[in-house]
Amino acid sequence: MARKGANISLTSYDDLFTTDQGKADEDKEKVDSLLIDDLHPFKHHPFKVLDNEEMDSMVDSIKQFGVLNPLIVRPDENGSYEIVSGHRRAHAAELAGLTTIPAIVRQLDDDAAIILMVDSNLARENILPSEKAWSYKLKFEAMKRQGERSDLTSVQVGPKLDSATQLAEEAGESRSQVKRYIRLTNLIPELLDMVDAKQISFNPAVELSYLKPFEQTQFMSAMEYAGCPPTLSQAQRMKKFSQEGRCSLDTMCAIMSEEKKPEIDKITIKHDTLRKYFPKSYTPKQMEDTIIKLLDQWQQKQKNKDQSL
Repeated sequence: MARKGANISLTSYDDLFTTDQGKADEDKEKVDSLLIDDLHPFKHHPFKVLDNEEMDSMVDSIKQFGVLNPLIVRPDENGSYEIVSGHRRAHAAELAGLTTIPAIVRQLDDDAAIILMVDSNLARENILPSEKAWSYKLKFEAMKRQGERSDLTSVQVGPKLDSATQLAEEAGESRSQVKRYIRLTNLIPELLDMVDAKQISFNPAVELSYLKPFEQTQFMSAMEYAGCPPTLSQAQRMKKFSQEGRCSLDTMCAIMSEEKKPEIDKITIKHDTLRKYFPKSYTPKQMEDTIIKLLDQWQQKQKNKDQSL
């Protein structure tokens, strides 16, 4: 059995339970002090744990205040624990020199653990395209498997949403956008890293994901040859050639060497710039709807102002 310390009363973690139901659950779940050495990452965890400024800040906070929000873990067959939620906190605690960490132990099957792991991480503000792509894929497959189980189906509650639609609604994205993110998991790791590094834009990357793996490797040579990333039009043509079985290295070099047409004037506002004006709970769709509403109000004011002149 894994070694663990005495139970810690949940009353020291009041911020975790803000509802009557949460208080009622106090007797069901206890916060244990587990040895960090007894923990291991979730299998196929798609979120990167990086040693960056944000991690440094977390380490400093833990040194000063400790780990205020317990991890969620599940026991494994070896007597250790698999981290479901809290990978970054666990790493920061280890860097801070802690040997134990507060954690809630839950009995979760694989699909329930995947969904909880994804949902707890998607709440973060800064998510890389690769993280969102793999997390959507993992959650979609888990939800699909759950939907296929007869014990989760009830004819009394009416027709269920299909997994893709339900995932999109929970993520605050359109169904098509979720599927486009999942397409990115078909990219070879080197290309997906380029998407994370913003060396290749999202829309062209989705088109490139339809290339066969060996064609994607050749594309990297063509991109290096041309000295520039692909436009959406170029990526779409390479996808078409691949589907026709005519996507050779020479073809891709020729396409990538074409003179780029100047882009139509456009305005791009970074997500981080917009995010500071909205509550953290707002989804991208809610942010967009609010911006459009405010622009409509501004436009109407301008019309009224012009009419008064």
